Amino acid sequence: MQANLDFKQLVEGAGDAIMVCDAQGAITLWNRAAERIFGFSEAEALGQSLDLIIPQRQRQRHWDGYNKTMETGVTKYGADLLRVPALHKDGHTLSIAFTVSMLFSAAHEVTGIVAIVRDETARFAEERKLRARLVEVEATMNEPGNDS
Repeated sequence: MQANLDFKQLVEGAGDAIMVCDAQGAITLWNRAAERIFGFSEAEALGQSLDLIIPQRQRQRHWDGYNKTMETGVTKYGADLLRVPALHKDGHTLSIAFTVSMLFSAAHEVTGIVAIVRDETARFAEERKLRARLVEVEATMNEPGNDS
């Protein structure tokens, strides 16, 4: 038996950003978590290009991949996380991880894409600190005269 789901509640209550873009890359759905993560209100995001949150240096690579995905209807990020930098409204850089799923018409033509996005900025910064600390410890252990 399938429960009667209120999909609007499901999307709005999600802790991760849920974004839908049409085949041209215009944002058509932007939930509350997307507002919290990226700083743009739903009204500011809807109808805008994804360039809103893509750093300038990443845009060409993003659009090359996006357009290929729209042409083929296939993504390799359905189950595998894609980790990339993104932009907050105030200009600071975020580290995000996301998966995507394709949206199709009844005629199986690609109509868009859904991204489920998590802000991993704090985790990424912590990992970077831990890696730097590990390098320091290894350097100390390898110093001449250190027999430990």
